[in-house]
This record gives sequence, C-alpha cells and structure tokens, in this order.
Amino acid sequence: MSADTMMSIPNGNSNGNGNVQPEPRRTYQTVVAATKDWGIGKDGKLPWKLPSDLKFFKDVTLTTSDSGKKNAVIMGRKTWESIPLQYRPLPGRLNVVLTRSGSFDIATAENVVICGSMTSALELLAASPYCLSIEKVFVIGGGQIFRESLNAAGCDAIHITEIETSIECDTFMPAIDSSVFQPWYSSFPVVENNIRYCFTTYVRVRTSAVEHFSQDCDQVLDNKLDSSKFEIQNFSFLPKMIFEKHEEYLYLNMIQDIISEGNLKGDRTGTGTLSKFGCQKVFWRGVVEELLWFVSGSTNAKVLQEKGIHIWDGNASREFLDSIGLTDREEGDLGPVYGFQWRHFGARYTDMHADYTGQGFDQLLDVIDKIKNNPNDRRIILSAWNPSDLKLMALPPCHMFAQFYVANGELSCQMYQRSCDMGLGVPFNIASYALLTCMIAHVCDLVPGDFIHVLGDTHVYSTHVRPLQEQLQKLPKPFPILKINPEKNNIDSFVASDFKLIGYDPHKKIEMKMAV
Repeated sequence: MSADTMMSIPNGNSNGNGNVQPEPRRTYQTVVAATKDWGIGKDGKLPWKLPSDLKFFKDVTLTTSDSGKKNAVIMGRKTWESIPLQYRPLPGRLNVVLTRSGSFDIATAENVVICGSMTSALELLAASPYCLSIEKVFVIGGGQIFRESLNAAGCDAIHITEIETSIECDTFMPAIDSSVFQPWYSSFPVVENNIRYCFTTYVRVRTSAVEHFSQDCDQVLDNKLDSSKFEIQNFSFLPKMIFEKHEEYLYLNMIQDIISEGNLKGDRTGTGTLSKFGCQKVFWRGVVEELLWFVSGSTNAKVLQEKGIHIWDGNASREFLDSIGLTDREEGDLGPVYGFQWRHFGARYTDMHADYTGQGFDQLLDVIDKIKNNPNDRRIILSAWNPSDLKLMALPPCHMFAQFYVANGELSCQMYQRSCDMGLGVPFNIASYALLTCMIAHVCDLVPGDFIHVLGDTHVYSTHVRPLQEQLQKLPKPFPILKINPEKNNIDSFVASDFKLIGYDPHKKIEMKMAV
C-alpha cells in the first residue's frame, strides 16, 4: 500500500454488462482539537490558545515523506474564513474549501480549489493530477464537515488534541466510534496556559466494504495479499512522525540495539547472552492468571499448572529444585517468591501448604490504603526483594520493586527490574504491571496513568536472536483496550473473567524457549 490510499465506491454508472463501475475517492485523516464533551469551537473561533497544538497541526498536515509532493487539507467555508487573512491559504498545502455558495470568492486561486461537497473533493483528489502530486489528505473542520466525515468509511485515522480542561463551546464534533477506531499513540499530558491536554492518534481497525487503490490510480489492492505483507503495510498511511511514536517501538528498538551493540556475556543458565546495562504475541491469559496468583500470595506452581499455565514449570521441577540445593522442597513449591513477599513480607516461610493469614506485612493492602488515604505519600512501595529469603526462593525476583504515584486523578507505576529477558520476560512483565496498575487504580477510583519500566541487566539470549530478528520485521498494531468488571472494588475479589481485552490482534506466535 502506498503512503496514502483511495477507495472505490459505486457511483451508479454501468459498463454495459450491468456491473456498477467504481468511482475512486481518496481516503483521508482528520486533525482536530476537542474537549471531553467533543467541543471544538466557540463563536466561530478556537476557545483556547495552545501554541503547541498549532505546531502539532502544522507538523502533521505539512510534512511529507516525498519532497516532491504536498498534502491537501479539506475544510468548510466557515473554517476557511476563521483562518487569519495573513495565514490563508495555509502555506505548503493544497487548500480544498467546501461550499455550496456560488458567490463565494477567493482573492487568489494559488493552492486553493473549491468543491461543492466532501464526495466531489475526494473524487477530485483521486483524479490526475492530484492523485500523483498529493501525498496525504487531511480533513480539518468544521463541525458539519466532521459530522459527515469523522466516522465515515473513508477516514483512516483521527489525530486529536484531547483537551482535559473544561471549556465552554457552542460547536461540536461527533464522538469517535471506539468500535471502529483504536488508539495508536498518545502523548504525555501537558499544561499550557492553564489548559491540560494531550495528543492522541486513533486508527481504523475495522475494515469497511470499500476496496483500496494504490496512490498511482493503477490497481486494486489484491484481497489475497500475503497476510504478513498486509500487516507490514497496514498503517503506513500515517505521517512518519506519528507512525514511529507507537510505544512498542521503544521495545523493538531496544532489542535491535542489544542484538547489534550488546556485550557478549555468560549467564546463570549457561545459554549465553547479548546484554546492556541500564510485537510479539503476549500470553494474555497467562499474564492475568499469574498476576492473580501473585495477588493471592500463593507460592504453589501447581495452582497455575491446573489452569494450563506452565510458565513456572521449569523452576518448580524436581530436577531444578535439586540443582539449587532445595532437595527437601516439594516439587511445585517455589518458596517465598513474589506473592508471598507482596502479602506476607517478613513472615517465616515453611512450605506452600501453610496458612500465613495475619503473618508478615501485607504490602499490597498498604499500597492501596496509602493511595486512598495519603496519595501524596512518596513511600507507596511494593517490593519483592527480601535478601533474607533469597536463598529459599526457586528464583529470586527479577521485577523486584515498584513505586506508585498519584496526580491529577491518575495512578502511575514505576517498576525496577534487575534482570530483563527481552525476548520472553519483558513483554510479559510490561503487561503484568500495566494490569496491576489498572487493577489498583480501579479499586481506588482512579484512572490508570503511566507505566514506567526501569531496566537493569537487559539482555537477549543467544537462542532468541533469530526469533527476535523475525519479530523486528513485523510492525506494531494498535494496542487493545482493557475493560474491568465495574462491580469489583476489592483487590482480592478479582477472577480472570473480570478482565476483557478488546481488539487484541497479535501477529502470529514466535517460538522462544525459556532459559532455566
């Protein structure tokens, strides 16, 4: 697929054989700033002054990957007239103004065309010479244009400045259809002129009945394209500055850096690693069940095995326990690992069958109590690292220390991980602590904020290099949406069915064996 696309929609014309001929139209992306209740204007103007938002708008709509091309911006007559005279037409872009007024006059025709409707504009841009000279098409307002175009089949993406501060508006856009669009990227919130906002891009993830054409107008995209090729090209219509901001690239780029520049080291498992200091499918059901197992305080790997979760089998085996000197330990008994430290820190560990109720310090409940009653506390800490118990553990904790932070009604988490298996462990750990943060936020009536992952010895096992090189060829997809049962308000009441992951569409599984 080319940098931008066109779609084919029947126009009612026949080719003589009774077949309706398609009329090519350009697809487009929308750029808008809106409040939480979808307000976009007041008295024909923007009711806020946000220089960073104007810069974002300019960067998105002006930048092209081909220096020989430009982008087009489609707007209604009122939006055109709201642009200060000295700035219109918007420079470096083809300005397409929609109006049905025959008396509408533009002083200069340079870089400006007039169309009577959204349909005619998209058809015009799909025809020569514009199909060759225009790289991307952006719809920029106003309210009536957004109502017609925002959730329509031709809209590939929505770039929205989400304004969190309450501001009075008299012009509104429709709500984004979350069954069709999912977030691709969202910036950290910023405050400017006492207004809090962030930049978010939503991409269409539900296909419509239209067919997409390549930019040169010559061929229809074959529906039988190899799926991996389609996945790689699927979201390439996004502006490069947006495409590369997908958060998974932080992980993928780190893998590439470790494979290319990492230090060759030996390790405890004898496998060998490439390491540094300082888009694969994730087993979601395993993430949920293991986290609930941690929360319960259990140290019995057989609890997970009975649910078909085998991620701890290697470290709980008779052979492995004997190899680290725990010859008297029952198979499946992992010792005082994560869950025990979270719920019974300091208690004397005997075995996985003992009842530890009321023993030790319950860090998890303490974290929740502080978040609810003293959210500004700088000691909201959850630690799995207990030096006096390390010798009793089948595996000392890798993700060992988390600090929680409350601000602006959001709960954020920063986790330190001493040993980071980039192939298998880290994606699982990210999902697990993101879920933990969402769970705690849920029971504390907060909104999930950021998850910050601090990586210590960060490595790729030699046996994982080839599978990870395969993964690097796959491009990220939009993140799924997590929904939590609203009736649950106690951290100990959750079960796996309380969590629904909406829109998770991973690439095919890449096999990597765990080093034990």
